[in-house]
Amino acid sequence: MKRNRKVALIGMGKMGHAIAELASSRGWTVVAQLDEPEMGSDVKKQLAGADVAIEFTVPGAAPKNIRAVVDAGYPIVVGTTGWHAELPTVADWVRQHDGALLTSANFSLGVNIFEFIVATAGRLLHEAPGFDAHLVETHHMAKKDAPSGTALLLEMAVRRGWGREVPVTSIRTGSVPGTHEIIFDAPFEQIRLSHVARDRRVFAEGALIAASWLIGRKGVFTMADVLGLSTSEKT
Repeated sequence: MKRNRKVALIGMGKMGHAIAELASSRGWTVVAQLDEPEMGSDVKKQLAGADVAIEFTVPGAAPKNIRAVVDAGYPIVVGTTGWHAELPTVADWVRQHDGALLTSANFSLGVNIFEFIVATAGRLLHEAPGFDAHLVETHHMAKKDAPSGTALLLEMAVRRGWGREVPVTSIRTGSVPGTHEIIFDAPFEQIRLSHVARDRRVFAEGALIAASWLIGRKGVFTMADVLGLSTSEKT
């Protein structure tokens, strides 16, 4: 019988709790739930023999946590956003230390496929005269970054085909898990493409799928690798 995989959770905010609640039904044992944003000095003890760590903390802590976990010999999945200006440097460090890192602005499988849909739409509508584009993203009041990491990801996807920047409007209200809408508007018609997350568990499930995929691998990855979506499909 296949043993349960073991996961250590770094950051016990909304996402950490969502993952903890879902884990056992998906064949995981949670061996550590770390409340503090930053890892302590005894990382191996904190991770308690996990197969993989999942990190959802704050932007200032994520790069330090990645280095600490990789240095201790563990693969790490990171869902923290707002720190990705540092990603190239951190990614190079992980590769040099023969580690394993998977990052994503959004672990929803649907959002990651949606990225390719909007990129294709941008490319097709680039050739259609009279269309303009706008991105609107809505999240809960506690969301720290605006625009969201997902909104920035989608804006870049549209821009690749569109050929110019797409304005982004960020709305923070209530307890909305996450809604992203791309609007292509012309004088006499409009195309609206949207992804709506109905429950935070969609991100928890994706993070666990990513964690399972990462075990045993070395390198720096994204959800595109997990889903088998090639770089060429993005352009």
